[in-house]
Amino acid sequence: AAMTHLQAGLSPETIEKARLELNENPDILHQDIQQVRDMIITRPDIGFLRTDDAFILRFLRARKFHQTEAFRLLAQYFQYRQLNLDMFKNFKADDPGIKRALTDGFPGVLENRDHCGRKILLLFAANWDQSRNSFIDILRAILLSLEVLIEDQELQINGFILIIDWSNFSFKQASKLTPSILKLAIEGLQDSFPARFGGVHFVNQPWYIHALYTLIKPFLKDKTRKRIFLHGNNLNSLHQLIHPECLPSEFGGTLPPYDMGTWARTLLGPDYSDENEYTHTSYNAMHIKHASSNLEREASPKPMKRSQSVVEAGTLKHEDPGESENTQPLLALD
Repeated sequence: AAMTHLQAGLSPETIEKARLELNENPDILHQDIQQVRDMIITRPDIGFLRTDDAFILRFLRARKFHQTEAFRLLAQYFQYRQLNLDMFKNFKADDPGIKRALTDGFPGVLENRDHCGRKILLLFAANWDQSRNSFIDILRAILLSLEVLIEDQELQINGFILIIDWSNFSFKQASKLTPSILKLAIEGLQDSFPARFGGVHFVNQPWYIHALYTLIKPFLKDKTRKRIFLHGNNLNSLHQLIHPECLPSEFGGTLPPYDMGTWARTLLGPDYSDENEYTHTSYNAMHIKHASSNLEREASPKPMKRSQSVVEAGTLKHEDPGESENTQPLLALD
């Protein structure tokens, strides 16, 4: 197979996977990219702030090389940023709001990938201290994290898994999740970001999260809906999709419990726990390769409060609450 410099650094297996799953053809990569670029003139209302080959390629990969779809995603990406300027005006790991969210473990990112080469992102919902972190800052921290991770071509092809643990997430915390901010999150992740999400897994969700899920379903594409799995407290069904050896003990996996500071240290470098402002971590200027070598220098991570794991609590029941939507009372939302 022909190799193009755009695929440099990819393993032969991943190049083959891109060919089979994404219709990626090295011989016409440049033409595909140019055809997307040629569509930009059709949207003079949008500022396309980045149009280089490598950047456009990630949108083609995210839409299996359907050029029109890839262009639509590219346009949405910049339009979302244009419509939500305040979210992106200091879009760096050292922005105080983003930094606080990262330090509190939003999102967690596991070092090892799953058996399909996908990166696993974790959200421990109960750790959301609403006096410390706005939902918007958590969303910004997630988008920034994806922005850094998507630089890795293997992840452009293999994609991501998101696991949300709702253990001990209170009704009061849930009442802050209004449909409008959830819609903002769905638009940012589903409709405007060039990543492939292989699955979004809800674990230990209470009835009111189930109710909220029912409310946001209309904003979800069919394809997204098929990838959302509500496991309840049935970790067996989670393990059928993500092997236990890829998971920390909170999810019945064989890895040690997740240390909330892991990803923050990767993004912020060794001095992440200082409350000073940084200047050196703008994500475009940052090379994640160097950042990960800072991990060794950090001796003791800041202790994080964390929800007690279902497994430790010994309350592991094997049952699936299923999709009994109409029997659930709906959450009263403002």
